[in-house]
Amino acid sequence: MPKNIGMIDQYVRIVLGLALVAFAFQDGLSVQGWHWAGLTGFVLLLTAFFRSCPAYSVLGISSRAAHRRSEAGRFEI
Repeated sequence: MPKNIGMIDQYVRIVLGLALVAFAFQDGLSVQGWHWAGLTGFVLLLTAFFRSCPAYSVLGISSRAAHRRSEAGRFEI
């Protein structure tokens, strides 16, 4: 799976994912009402961990910076 998530996008996904998971489990392990929607935070955490988003792949989007060539001729990531 190609990496298509940049560093800022990764940090935003981690923060939002943790916030959504905290919302889901704010009353303990019993997820009731709209709290189940907070479980989508796990998806954000997984995509941030692997730095690959299937939706980005389908749409051809990448928030990852392109590889640049430094003055010494080495590639920077």
